[in-house]
Amino acid sequence: MNQTTAQDIINEMENISAGVLDLRVVDRRTFLKLTGITGTGLVLGYTIRDAASPVYAAADNQFTANEFVRVATDGKIYLYSKNPEVGQGIKTAVPMVIAEELDADWADVIVEQAPINEELYGRQSAGGSRSLTTAWDQVRKAGASARAMLISAAAKEWGVPASECRTEASSVFHDASNRRAGYASLAMKAAEEPVPDLDSLPLKKRSEYKLLGKRITGVDNRKIVTGQPLFGIDAVVPGMRYASYLKCPAAGGSVRSANLDEIKALPGVEDAFVIEGNNEPTELMPGIAIIANSTWAAISAKDKLKVDWDETHATRASWSDAQKNAKDAASKGQGEMLHDIGNVDEKFAEAEKSFEAYYEYPFLSHAPLEPQNTTAWVHDGKAEIWSPTQRPAQGAASVAGILGIDEKDVEVHQLRVGGGFGRRLMNDYMCEAAAISERAGVPVKLQWTREDDMAHDFYRVGGFHALKGAIDKEGKLSAWQDHFITFMGPNKKPVSGGDMRASEFPVDFFPNTRVTQTMLPLRVPTGPWRSPRSCGIAFAVQSFISELALEAGRDHVEFLLEMLGEPRWLEEGNIDAMNTGRAARVIKLAAEKAGWGKSMEKGRGLGLAFHFSHAGHFAEVADISVDDNKKLTINKITVAGDVGPIINLSGAENQCQGAVIDALSTTLGLQVSIENGRIQETNFHQYPILRMDKAPDVAVHFIESDARPTGLGEPALPPAAPAICNAIYAASGIRVRELPLTRHGFSV
Repeated sequence: MNQTTAQDIINEMENISAGVLDLRVVDRRTFLKLTGITGTGLVLGYTIRDAASPVYAAADNQFTANEFVRVATDGKIYLYSKNPEVGQGIKTAVPMVIAEELDADWADVIVEQAPINEELYGRQSAGGSRSLTTAWDQVRKAGASARAMLISAAAKEWGVPASECRTEASSVFHDASNRRAGYASLAMKAAEEPVPDLDSLPLKKRSEYKLLGKRITGVDNRKIVTGQPLFGIDAVVPGMRYASYLKCPAAGGSVRSANLDEIKALPGVEDAFVIEGNNEPTELMPGIAIIANSTWAAISAKDKLKVDWDETHATRASWSDAQKNAKDAASKGQGEMLHDIGNVDEKFAEAEKSFEAYYEYPFLSHAPLEPQNTTAWVHDGKAEIWSPTQRPAQGAASVAGILGIDEKDVEVHQLRVGGGFGRRLMNDYMCEAAAISERAGVPVKLQWTREDDMAHDFYRVGGFHALKGAIDKEGKLSAWQDHFITFMGPNKKPVSGGDMRASEFPVDFFPNTRVTQTMLPLRVPTGPWRSPRSCGIAFAVQSFISELALEAGRDHVEFLLEMLGEPRWLEEGNIDAMNTGRAARVIKLAAEKAGWGKSMEKGRGLGLAFHFSHAGHFAEVADISVDDNKKLTINKITVAGDVGPIINLSGAENQCQGAVIDALSTTLGLQVSIENGRIQETNFHQYPILRMDKAPDVAVHFIESDARPTGLGEPALPPAAPAICNAIYAASGIRVRELPLTRHGFSV
């Protein structure tokens, strides 16, 4: 291959990285150039056929490939991260896994965001704390395969068996002859080697890890702190205009009329028009678009809109009404039966003690630091999108539907997300930008304001639990009952984020349990919020378990461990299921590290909680002081977790610390009120996110195991709220059963 052709390939690879070349429409000739022998190094391609099948290499025209590894002759090793980076550290963690199996020196690694193409990469989304666990085998094999080909190339050059060679720090070694070859020098020769059978590749054991488990700084950290353009809000496209979009403050409303002529006459405004939309909250609701020559002009003009809204089909939802209706439902004690085993009524009748409590938690906003935004360029029957989304492929499908074009004609450039927490699993802002660009005929950057973001969120749904427990003569929990009151969506099922498993902890642990459910009507968009379902349920359930332990005259840790019973998997063969042995170990570790049982001064107490969610076992102990004015001092929060092997210790600790701070913030003072279908809290002065000087000391401890790693973005959050509230009771004797704490006069 001549030098000109090699340079062409370099350019094409760079185009992939930059998002210029669409791999979905690459012809076979270009594909073979990209995945074959090149003058610059070794490129390996892989595709996933299904979750159970092996990874296949680019050997002939019988499959489609994607790139994870590129070893260049200048010593650089390019690793491609396929999932959106939303602050959870996946852009660093996944390449670390590849580098571990490749035995690459991390100093040689350059990480690139992979192009969006799920036919090539498989799942490319960020949600459910699943990014790492679903990519685990795929990317390990990618690194191991590249390593095997480099070893094979070196062994042939030296005339020695490949089994006698080893790798370390981007080099192949043959110790018997004291020879060493860097990966860069082997790249061209390795490209000529056949791709090994991936099923036969030996993968490292945890005891063999050299990179995984260490503290590695995020690959984008320097760019972030120096203000380099990474986020959706930073996108710039030649010739683009700026847009704002106003929707009815009550979900479901549409435009009757507006002062569009006045708006068009404002300085900087180029156009203003109504978009009818398709009335799908996750895609395109009706509204008014403004096109201007600057973001300031577009947003300023939006503030001057005078709109006559048609609210015939808009929601009239009220949180205060919901609270009244929930209490009424709880008092009636009726509901749909979700789970009923054993002799619940009999056990309550013969119990030494029975105890009841009513818990409630409010709606919440995602409130990411970066409000929703997208840049779109729709022209010639195609759409190009630059967006900070958690689900780029699904966004492309939605945009295609809105525009009436083929999905393959929508190209999405994944940009770094300035906070997601589940909000950017919906792509309404992407659809809006595309619709506005199509109408305007120019590239458009749509920028929401903070008020837009909070008024048109997909909220964490509030909920209510009427709980009842029976305690026998031995002080053990003998029966459990939960009347769960939630909200119903248009499909007659619980709204997104508002459902509860019939086997929710601790139902699986007792022979006498009953769970019933009442659904109240709701027409407000809801959706996943960091650790969906568990984020609210854990507060009620884990607080109530603490109350039951006190009623039984038992130590909380002892009571909880007794509930778990002998070590076992709740679902045999399902490694994502709860394991009572792992649960017990994190409870014991958290208690030990926090000094559980030690003597405390007046006004200071410890509170513990455990919860299993998103395949993560977590226990937390809050150490809190409460003064006579209900001012809280968060002395320390101790976290113990088991999510398998830790990939990046720095990132893992950060995720747990962030989850605890997020939980403290929401527990203390956050709530979304809805009256007449309108959100009452639309900026941070009404929704007071915890400030930096109030952040607690969070000590994180991990129990590492040989299981497949599971995610960390969410499971450390649910135990924090009940641990905090249990600690408040221990310190002050005040039991909190309704969040946020500010409703009861508490402050920090």
